[in-house]
Amino acid sequence: MDVEWNKSVVRRLWEEVWNQADLAVADQIFDEAYAAHEKAFVPVFRAAFPDSHHTVEDLIAEGDKVVTRFTWSGTHRGEFMGVPPTGRRVAVGGIWIHRVIGGRIVEGRDWGQVDWLGLLQQLGAPPGGPSSAGQSPGG
Repeated sequence: MDVEWNKSVVRRLWEEVWNQADLAVADQIFDEAYAAHEKAFVPVFRAAFPDSHHTVEDLIAEGDKVVTRFTWSGTHRGEFMGVPPTGRRVAVGGIWIHRVIGGRIVEGRDWGQVDWLGLLQQLGAPPGGPSSAGQSPGG
């Protein structure tokens, strides 16, 4: 498989699995072990941000690795990381690396960086962490 094919596989991840929540595509593009991770997290994430959308800013590939720089946005409509729904529109950036072998994503769940702190700040999570969200000062 060439790098352009690998990039097309990863683009399907962002467009079809994450943006369209088409979990059937996960079975087509992921190695079995990796699919379980994505398929478990997509519904949880989309329950908190139903209009979730990833915009691919850059897609760079070399060998069997594909790097995506993306911007993610959504409206906070359900609990996320202990923060109750705020109705706020948020946007954060991230970079993720996936390894593609034989047209299937085989690795990548631990090879990324998303601005989670920035997201929690936009949601108004208190400095002590999301577990104290919604609590009055002093407990």
